[in-house]
Amino acid sequence: QVQLVESGGGLVQPGGSLRLSCVASGFTFSSRRMSWYRRAPGKERELVASIFGDGSTNDADAVKGRFTISRDDAKNTVSLQMNSLKPEDTAVYYCTVQIRKSYWGPGAQVTVSS
Repeated sequence: QVQLVESGGGLVQPGGSLRLSCVASGFTFSSRRMSWYRRAPGKERELVASIFGDGSTNDADAVKGRFTISRDDAKNTVSLQMNSLKPEDTAVYYCTVQIRKSYWGPGAQVTVSS
């Protein structure tokens, strides 16, 4: 059974940093592309960043240079380091993997506000 559990969300001031983590189970983690998506209030869900099994990554233009996705295959964990946070980064962040269908974690709330 595939399970994804995010942690690390919270409230942070503009310009601050947060680190999200997602622990995965129920599949061969090291071979799968892992992604972070987010859904801001009143907006469509959007891709934030992905990391492939070989460690290569791609990032959305809105987060380039500020967010870094990484993975630890020994711990079945994918992380998202978020720096220079802006109010427009406020959203629920989801970890996801596609194995014949898409699996999603419950989400982690990130609020950027002074």
